[in-house]
Amino acid sequence: MTKPAILQVGAYPAWDQQPLDAACEVHRLDLAPDRAALLAEVGPRIRAIATRGDLGADAAMIAACPALELIAVYGVGYDGVDMAAARARGITVTNTPGVLDEDCADLGVAMLLALARGVVGAEAWARSGDWAAKGPWPLQRRVWGARVGILGLGRIGRAVATRLAGFGMDIAYAARSPKDTPGWTFVPDPVALAARSDFLIVTAIANAETRHIVNAAVLAALGPEGLLVNISRAQNIDEAALLAALEAGSIGGAALDVFEGEPALNPRFRSLPNVLLQPHHASGTVATRRAMGQLVRDNIAAHFAGRPLLTPVP
Repeated sequence: MTKPAILQVGAYPAWDQQPLDAACEVHRLDLAPDRAALLAEVGPRIRAIATRGDLGADAAMIAACPALELIAVYGVGYDGVDMAAARARGITVTNTPGVLDEDCADLGVAMLLALARGVVGAEAWARSGDWAAKGPWPLQRRVWGARVGILGLGRIGRAVATRLAGFGMDIAYAARSPKDTPGWTFVPDPVALAARSDFLIVTAIANAETRHIVNAAVLAALGPEGLLVNISRAQNIDEAALLAALEAGSIGGAALDVFEGEPALNPRFRSLPNVLLQPHHASGTVATRRAMGQLVRDNIAAHFAGRPLLTPVP
């Protein structure tokens, strides 16, 4: 049986690469010395693109593959895929939701705790000898019982809120519509949500509607005591407005796992004492990454076997 020709846009771990190579005729765009030449050579035979959420598949790549049937995204975010170009050609897109929700929620809560309690600075204080030389670490922010706003109550947002309910927090959320969430408050306006929150956690999907949903007005409403956590996508926050607010002290601080232009994040972030920086690793556990890779391969296998896809993007 002839293996389907697929275009791989970025690197996968060996545990995913080996079975993918065994099942498909894989053409590695990420290893090509001349990407345009590779696309010109193999594009007409490519039936599927295997990509990652941070790499996507743009209109030019899709156009270079006239036989393309499927784009399989390793990640929950598919904003890097030109969905209009895919839909215009009837190309199906899949992603890997569900399997990474709990790990993302874990890191979101860890980031909130680390930011509020100054965990990184406190560790350095103890390690450097400052504790003995200068005295106790300065008092930090209480988390339990505080007000938290969840901006985007999808699977990850709900998982975060469920964890924070165990801290006795006053939970509010913004979403397209109210959810079945007894005890949680629906606040549809992001500015109003920020205004009632001590902590604002961004877990919204990324699309044209949510681009810069956290803007200068939201940050002003969050205020000089408010803390922001982002485990969604970089484009959900107006990064220029955020940097200005952090530098001016008009918000208390931010914990960020995603950035514009990552991994080359804006150097202004590095000099800020009120920011916790993370290298876009919310789903970064061995178990979850194995499950994500398996789901990518299962979607590809189902497509070429004529079976229903496991996680098609609507």
